[in-house]
Amino acid sequence: MSNSVTLLAVEGLPEIVQGDDLGAQLGSVLAAQAQPGDILVVTHKVVSKAEGQVVQLVDVEPSAWARKWAARWKKDPRQIEVVLNESDSVLRMERGVIISRTRHGLVCANAGVDRSNSPGETVCLLPVDPDGSAGELHRTLSAKLGFHLPVLISDSFGRPWRNGIVNIAVGVAGMSPFADYRGQDDSHGYRLEASIMASADALCASAELVMGKTSAVPAALVRGYAYEPGVGSAAELIRAQHEDFFR
Repeated sequence: MSNSVTLLAVEGLPEIVQGDDLGAQLGSVLAAQAQPGDILVVTHKVVSKAEGQVVQLVDVEPSAWARKWAARWKKDPRQIEVVLNESDSVLRMERGVIISRTRHGLVCANAGVDRSNSPGETVCLLPVDPDGSAGELHRTLSAKLGFHLPVLISDSFGRPWRNGIVNIAVGVAGMSPFADYRGQDDSHGYRLEASIMASADALCASAELVMGKTSAVPAALVRGYAYEPGVGSAAELIRAQHEDFFR
């Protein structure tokens, strides 16, 4: 295992709009930047924009219920309506925040509906199939570059009992999303029995340090991390509902 990891912002990607060939755009800029062993982290925003997962709020007719709740918390009722439509189930609504479970199985604020970095009166949704999108980019870019390039699609999530947000993996392809230490001995000789690190989440959180929320850098390369090659999926990171102690 390498003792150092390098994070590299991917520069030169143009503004992505619906219908763009994101694989081709990334392939062009990565040709001079990526190398074997790298991992590509891409923010879900550019994936969603390319796939048309953007809603024009002017086209949204909010329900009476969405209007009432939005008025109470000074929110845009059209955006509340979009959040409700994107929610498979609503778990909690408190102080202007909706915590819901998306159809992907993700538990997050506002069903992943985001207005930041979206032009005009628009909101950006999560990709319909983030793992599928990651898989397509992985296959396309690996073929273009001539070497195996894992792809992680990231999004910002809050954390229970912790302030602040971190990026996590909502799409994974080309690598295991875990680093499994079970069966190994720690430095004191104790056998590890339950240590499985969510390495895909850790890599996405790290990549955010060079992408940033306001820098218009939607992708980064992680260099030097000894990942485990494989098919991989972000779905593996979602805890089964029957194992959830808090719902």
